[in-house]
Amino acid sequence: MASENRSAPLDRLMRPLHHWVWSDFDRRVRKLLMFGEVETDGGRDILRAAEVTPDPLLRRLYLEHAIDELHHGDLFRERGSTLLRTRKVRGTTLFGGSPLPGGHGLDDLEVADETDAKLLAFLHVAEKAAAGRFAIYRDVVADDPATRAIFEEILRDEVFHMNYSYSQLVRIAPQKSQRLVWRARLSRLWNRYLRAAAAVAAIFGWVMLTVLYFIALPLFAWLAKRAERREAAGWQPIAQRPESPTSQY
Repeated sequence: MASENRSAPLDRLMRPLHHWVWSDFDRRVRKLLMFGEVETDGGRDILRAAEVTPDPLLRRLYLEHAIDELHHGDLFRERGSTLLRTRKVRGTTLFGGSPLPGGHGLDDLEVADETDAKLLAFLHVAEKAAAGRFAIYRDVVADDPATRAIFEEILRDEVFHMNYSYSQLVRIAPQKSQRLVWRARLSRLWNRYLRAAAAVAAIFGWVMLTVLYFIALPLFAWLAKRAERREAAGWQPIAQRPESPTSQY
């Protein structure tokens, strides 16, 4: 398996968006802190995989992988905290820069219940995507040598993770390896679609509520006041209902 860290076509097309996201100080800090959480969570999941796998070689590789991910989480958190201390970050920004799923592809898997083959396929696809994305991030933060150095270090680890997961997948499931990789890719694409759809739905809901609040609600209030002016003040007589012939009242 080639160890090139080429970015996916979609990421290359979105390079201007990535540059815009990382060019803002507040978004940069949030991305780094978010990556710290994602890497740490991934490390815990892979530690769990090391506990339950019956394969001694995979247990050792999973442990090395988990240690790398926990170290990455520390690097991201420390860098984000360092930047955070230099300037207070605003509470909100126009765009947080995380419309697409990240992580290690394990968020939709019950690690303890999955086979090593399926787990390795998910790891390979996720690490390959992460390597391509981190290669772009490394380039767009050229104005920040310390952050760039972190991505450079982590990128080397991601390439190793990408390669070992594929080679081990071929070792333990040579007949099903390609099918499992494609299934993992389709799963990530589906999750990406769901994440994007949820983001679009949230924006659409915000727009509709804004329209209702600033346009529809004032219109109904104006119509209610207009109708109120047509009503006379005080009690108004109403037509008396005819008595029922069977009523005792």
